[in-house]
Amino acid sequence: MIEREIIHTTTASKRMFEFLQDLLQLVVLLARLLMEILTVLLRLLLPKNLKDISNEIVLITGTGHGIGRELALHYAAHGSTVICVDIDEKNNMKTVQDVKRLNRGAVHSFSCDVSKRDQVLALAKRVQSEVGPVSVLVNNVGIMPTHPLPQQSAEEILRVFDVNVFSQFWTIQAFLDQMKEQGKGHIISLSSVAGLVGLSNLVPYCATKFAVRGLMEALHEELREGPYKDLIKLTTIFPYMTNTGLCKYPKVKFPSILGLLDPKHVAMRIVEAHRSNCLEVTIPSCLMYINNWTRLLPSSCGILLKDYIDSGVESDLK
Repeated sequence: MIEREIIHTTTASKRMFEFLQDLLQLVVLLARLLMEILTVLLRLLLPKNLKDISNEIVLITGTGHGIGRELALHYAAHGSTVICVDIDEKNNMKTVQDVKRLNRGAVHSFSCDVSKRDQVLALAKRVQSEVGPVSVLVNNVGIMPTHPLPQQSAEEILRVFDVNVFSQFWTIQAFLDQMKEQGKGHIISLSSVAGLVGLSNLVPYCATKFAVRGLMEALHEELREGPYKDLIKLTTIFPYMTNTGLCKYPKVKFPSILGLLDPKHVAMRIVEAHRSNCLEVTIPSCLMYINNWTRLLPSSCGILLKDYIDSGVESDLK
């Protein structure tokens, strides 16, 4: 009887100790969360501390036009060595010539279909041999078929996943080891506002951009749990519709507030996000806050807001 009471008392004491331990951990977590919120708010009020990127070797995919071209110009203006990669050799060389006119960082051109893993792995070897190890990877390339899902062919759907998603897997696999060998690196991947909210006429495209977000979030966890936690940074970019030619028939209710973005402005914001070590950035920045807060509301409220904004793309099958 006495032994049972002792065992019961010991068990109760152990449970109470475990409960107090868990309670203490919860209090510490809440305190850390509060400190993190205050730190972020303070950073919003202070000037941004932008890191120097003048000695970086920056590889950018999809530099033949649009945002990719503007990124090449911006990185070169900061003194970075720029590697322009595109399947379109002619337009890629035009970008290279424009970059050379800046008389700043060195620039190199490579032709590659980044949706093909074997070509990307071969590219990585060539770049390391001819230029040097890549320290910054910008996954920019993307295509956007814009018509209802029943009218999307199997070939279109496979192609948009190959270009928008699998190319990012292949480039990360190809260049991440180069960053690990240097003990530093930064991967910037372009998702889209269509990777935050679903839009009609863009079902496969939205799926690819949601996939990019998942890819980057999961990769961030892998790196955070290993020895490269503070050495290799990740940034995911979610731009609103940009005037690059992909949006053939844009639908905009409030053009003065949410009109098509200028690729130069988008590129500037991407480089700024890179230099600030931001994890996720929407362009414009308010869209991230709107999306996050809306997700806390009933789904019907999100639909009402989406209907009010009424922005997207019309079908290109006209």
